[in-house]
Amino acid sequence: MAKAIPIIIVVALAVYTLFDVIATPRDRIRALPKPVWVLLALVPALGVLLWLTVGKMPTKPSGPPRPQRPIARGPDDDPDFLRGL
Repeated sequence: MAKAIPIIIVVALAVYTLFDVIATPRDRIRALPKPVWVLLALVPALGVLLWLTVGKMPTKPSGPPRPQRPIARGPDDDPDFLRGL
């Protein structure tokens, strides 16, 4: 059973890489054409390492930054609440 765990991990990473290559738009792929990356993704360890290090461009944050939520305060820390007492 212990011998199967590394094999399961390598196969799972290969499947993840294959689906990630297929789902990634062509304009976010570097170095090689998409069909070549699909073939490289089928090579279990090497394909995964190459795709994660060289093949995919880093993601950019989409849209404007989200505003921070206000910090929750207790009623005794809220000046508006204390004014009403």
